[in-house]
Amino acid sequence: MTAPSALPAALAEIRDEFLELDESERLQLLLEFSTELPDVPERYRDHPELYERVSECQSPVFIALEVDDAGIVTMHATAPREAPTTRGFASILVQGLSGLPAEQVLAVPGDYPQTLGITRAVSPLRLAGMTGMLVRAQRQVRALTAV
Repeated sequence: MTAPSALPAALAEIRDEFLELDESERLQLLLEFSTELPDVPERYRDHPELYERVSECQSPVFIALEVDDAGIVTMHATAPREAPTTRGFASILVQGLSGLPAEQVLAVPGDYPQTLGITRAVSPLRLAGMTGMLVRAQRQVRALTAV
């Protein structure tokens, strides 16, 4: 499992919020996160070619990451409202990765989804989709910061 100090503060806070709840309440928190997924900027709305499909997700999830000149990451994601657990995790990543330096995004451990304490609340397939979102986000950041 992920060492607490390895996580950026925003993701550690989200993880801790999950772990403070009883196991039965964690799914509800994930569903609450699904309502907090920010809308994508207008420049992305009609341009699906700017996104990468997360094929590990059963639902159509698309992500796009940006890295500004200072090396700060912004993540954008779309996920259907009909897939609230997947949408919830996309929201967690958007909130937890946006605003971080690229190096911190790349240092997020790949097992982060498993540290939320929801492995019995969501299917292994959903967890694989969540992990796929993180892996693809990190791959995009690597590509954008390659010299």
